[in-house]
Amino acid sequence: MHIRYLVSVGLFLLSAIGYATENEAGFKVPFQHGLAKNLYEESCASCHGTWGKGTDKGPPLMHRLYVASHHGDAAFYRAALSGARAHHWKFGDMEAVPGITREKMDRIIPYIRWLQQKNGIQ
Repeated sequence: MHIRYLVSVGLFLLSAIGYATENEAGFKVPFQHGLAKNLYEESCASCHGTWGKGTDKGPPLMHRLYVASHHGDAAFYRAALSGARAHHWKFGDMEAVPGITREKMDRIIPYIRWLQQKNGIQ
């Protein structure tokens, strides 16, 4: 294979998984969370916001109610895979996320926890 082809493919893959993407606060998503960021955006952002800030369809995950000590990782798995009853917000019950898997959540949850830490929510 030609070196230019390999470099091109490598650069494409790095950009495709979100390498060093900045948010509005100016911090960069580390490489290890790049794929998770894309998975989050595909499956969660339409309701919870691109950076977990919430939308008119779902609550912000960058809120103290969603810290690990109050909503542990098991709650995130359960909500995404099976749905959740509304209990803190007025958005209604959360349906199970179409196409989500435990393997995808294994990546998304650490990304959400990292985002929470970067936003001073612990």
